Amino acid sequence: MRSGAAPFSLPRSIALTSIPPTLITRDDANAAFGPAPGPARRTKIWEFNANLHCSIIGTCLSTGELRQTMKKLGLAPPDSTDHELHGAAVTLAARHDGAAKLLNKALDHRHKLAIGQFAKADTEERVRGLWRDAVRRGEIPGAYWAALTHPTATPAIIREAFGDVHMLSHLVGAANRADIRRLCQLEADKAQLEVRLERQQQALHEAVITRDARIQNLTQDLAGKIATEPTTDASGTVAESAVLRQVVNVLERRLASEVRRRAGADTRLAAAQAAIARERATRLKAERESETLREELDAIELSLVPACDTHTREPEVTRRLDGVALLYVGGRPHQVAHLRTVGERLGATFLHHDGGVENHANLLPGLTSRADLVLFPVDCISHDAAHAIKSLCRQAGKRFIPLRSASVTTLLAALCRPEVTSLADAAD
Repeated sequence: MRSGAAPFSLPRSIALTSIPPTLITRDDANAAFGPAPGPARRTKIWEFNANLHCSIIGTCLSTGELRQTMKKLGLAPPDSTDHELHGAAVTLAARHDGAAKLLNKALDHRHKLAIGQFAKADTEERVRGLWRDAVRRGEIPGAYWAALTHPTATPAIIREAFGDVHMLSHLVGAANRADIRRLCQLEADKAQLEVRLERQQQALHEAVITRDARIQNLTQDLAGKIATEPTTDASGTVAESAVLRQVVNVLERRLASEVRRRAGADTRLAAAQAAIARERATRLKAERESETLREELDAIELSLVPACDTHTREPEVTRRLDGVALLYVGGRPHQVAHLRTVGERLGATFLHHDGGVENHANLLPGLTSRADLVLFPVDCISHDAAHAIKSLCRQAGKRFIPLRSASVTTLLAALCRPEVTSLADAAD
């Protein structure tokens, strides 16, 4: 500056915001003389950029697993909230100390199945393919940790996985809002149908009362006419008979008209009641589907997205099923390992029978006697196997739950039901 030289400045064509942040900081990758010799290793949690720690902790560890890990570190007071524990874990993940190593160990142990599957991939494209397959199947937590820590994971793969997890949280929230809007519309339609039915019933009731009153008045008029007409001579008798026939004809025509009117009213009433019954059945079916979807979405949200509001969490979701034996009958063979992981993660003993495809049907009675709860997907099991399960459970006094589909999320939602968690209390 004193010699008259121009001060140093960055070129105007370069923007600091356009420089991507460093996602992984590893000692062996940044050494002065290149990477350390030996096989490539998986990335540790403290080697990731701090911006990734929130999504890793919130997606790959459930609140129960995180609380158990923090208890080992003596950092989980009884009155601490899930959000407070999440924030503390995110802070600890950035440190290269014993706490970060314990978090890394908990993540590896929790997702060892997914890590083993991703370990077979030896190129960037294979890792990307495994991650996209896991997203399509809805198996996010284990695949997210396995993809990020894979030795061949590049910044492009890490950004793609982080973006998918981030957008999934928005999609889950949007789906919940759509279900709520649909339920509100169904409730409004139900109220309108009930008002319409009440008006129709009131109109029909008044029409019946009016008809009965007119028939009674006509009957009284006829009786009075017959009683007051003179019948003294033969000529008078002929005249009276003509008058009576005329009155009878008039009354018959009126009666026939009232009968037709009543038949039309009965037909309209039957049609209205049938329409109401159809609307009610449709509404109940939609409400059941909405409730089922809401439970599954809640289970997905609690397993994928770090919640910032603890009041939206269901305490039953984190209940464990220690000592409970589950028998899952049917389903798709390639999903059995994932279903077993879900059950064993909650502490349950997972038994499986394919419904008679490869496993013999004679094994079902023995497996049913060992199980505390039997589950089967109605969309992926034969009718004979479903009938056999129901009969065996009724004979043995065992509880069974038909599942809406063979997906992992449907099983997870079923295991969060109060009647299932009560089995764990009975086992204790």
